[in-house]
Amino acid sequence: MSSARAATAASRQDVRAFLEDYQAQCPEDLLVVDEPLSPDQEVTSLAVELGTQGRTPVLLCTNVEGIGVPVVTNVFASRERIARLLGTTPPHLHEAFVAASARMVPPRLLGSGPILEAQEVDEEVDLTRLPMLTHFAEDRGPYLTSAIVIVESHSTDVGNASYHRSMLASRTSLATSLHSRGHLWRHLAAAEERGESLPVAVVIGGHPLFMLAAAARVGMDVDERAIAGGLFGEPLAVVSTPRYAIRVPAAAEFVLEGVIDPVTRAEEGPFGEFSGYATSRSTNNLIEVSTVLRRRDPILVDVVSGNAPDHLNLGRVPRESEMSAKLRERFPDVIRLEYPSSGTHFHCYVAVSQSVPGMARQVALALLGWDPYLKLVILVDDDVDIGRDDEVLWALATRFQADRDMFVVGGLPGSMLDPSSNGGVTSRLALDATRPSGFSAERVSLSAEALIRARSILDSK
Repeated sequence: MSSARAATAASRQDVRAFLEDYQAQCPEDLLVVDEPLSPDQEVTSLAVELGTQGRTPVLLCTNVEGIGVPVVTNVFASRERIARLLGTTPPHLHEAFVAASARMVPPRLLGSGPILEAQEVDEEVDLTRLPMLTHFAEDRGPYLTSAIVIVESHSTDVGNASYHRSMLASRTSLATSLHSRGHLWRHLAAAEERGESLPVAVVIGGHPLFMLAAAARVGMDVDERAIAGGLFGEPLAVVSTPRYAIRVPAAAEFVLEGVIDPVTRAEEGPFGEFSGYATSRSTNNLIEVSTVLRRRDPILVDVVSGNAPDHLNLGRVPRESEMSAKLRERFPDVIRLEYPSSGTHFHCYVAVSQSVPGMARQVALALLGWDPYLKLVILVDDDVDIGRDDEVLWALATRFQADRDMFVVGGLPGSMLDPSSNGGVTSRLALDATRPSGFSAERVSLSAEALIRARSILDSK
């Protein structure tokens, strides 16, 4: 790729290009809010209230007091929108994500990019000027919820990108939690063994496809920047940070360069997590920032935290995609899989076309073994819409008997953020709500003609 083409690619790989394209293609799904908003909970409240109305638009808030920049949030609140990003429809979302992710394209290093337009180093760094929002009343203070921390392997050029909530600790530092079983935590442990601090770059504000790539569930030997290239269908345009030469998206809005000291700790939390509860559980690490890179006119890209769809979908679409691919490879009877919002990351619904007796239970066992977050798997037949809780509960009410159709496995590692767990140790439950052998009841239905007529009448009302 020529340098001119690479620069053009970079210009398409920022949140501005996404907003421009999306507003042109789906104007009804992008809501511009020009009214003054407090940075304390009011942006989150807008997203939550819209959700109660069944609406999940991208929010562009142009007048958040004291922030000084526009705020974009709620980008991932809609599965339909994520599917559009990948050029597909919701029924094919998982297959599209897996296929695009598998077409990994290494990043393309540029000599310059928009993220280098403005730089602050050493004594110039003042993170109190960094725009942040308070999302919930229980949060300790304003947080970065879209912060993607990039670290590069000490021995190879393979990078790792992962999300870590971050709050202001001092003028030059952020307090954060590294997820004690995650890859960044392991990189930091390796740096500690070498007696070194760990250089990192914190990316705030990227194109939604880069943000999806950073949420991918892959091994430490897989570079999420290459996954981003697969999602874009072209190399992710990157530049090197000035001090530690970490490759970051050339068209990001903000990048903070610095180090994590393995020993230094800073209090962090409580923070509203995906469980819907505020938690102070944290590794309490400190990122000491020595360089701030930003666009001249930056945008704050936010993720609505807590158990909001924006937060949940960003994490669960890659998770669902991985589980769906593994299941379908082994069990062709699997039709569809979804982690419902009502269960945060702890519940999973699976629709199967069961050709062999007991296959549904086998599928449940596989899922409960593969995903340590899962506490409940419900299996249903392929006539049940697993995108609707009421349909799944109806199947439980009419096709399930507790004495024959459930099993429990206890004493397994689970999520440390599950407040009901015993120090992260959990039990897992499978409910088989597929039709039992000899089931003869026939579900009521409506003819296609009658439904078309009803919709036509209602559309005119």
